Amino acid sequence: MHIILHEPEIPQNTGNIARTCAATGSSLHLIKPLGFSIEDKYLKRAGLDYWDKLDLHVYENFEEFVEKNKDVKIFMATTKALNKYTDVTYDDDSYIMFGKESGGIPEEILKTHKNESIRIPMLNDIRSLNLSNSVNIILYEALRQQDFKGFQTEGHLTKYEWN
Repeated sequence: MHIILHEPEIPQNTGNIARTCAATGSSLHLIKPLGFSIEDKYLKRAGLDYWDKLDLHVYENFEEFVEKNKDVKIFMATTKALNKYTDVTYDDDSYIMFGKESGGIPEEILKTHKNESIRIPMLNDIRSLNLSNSVNIILYEALRQQDFKGFQTEGHLTKYEWN
């Protein structure tokens, strides 16, 4: 899977998302401008010690992203979408884009992705969910649709046995 963050602003959110990407084997694509430095201590702290396990790509702008990732289908996560995130079918190499915390994905990008735009349902009087929570919700639905292929799906107790 591929997670794209378009102009993320908060380092802790991006760090949390980086950790999720590392844990799921998903690539993380960051589109500038970023609201922080890649070396930011809050970004590093939120990602813990998983940075060496992360497939990270950074782009100067959306046009560079498109140029380097030709012919990929991009799902656009936005509160403006008509489709729920559970209404679409993800393949094992899906690209899912999320916008910046303060404004989402720009409408000039969204306008050509009506059918690929997806939303997380919520109550009318709530503007949006936290960015890292939104990434987790949608990414794990995409992974569920792939039956968590290649993932450890059973845990074990360290001191006891399951009854």
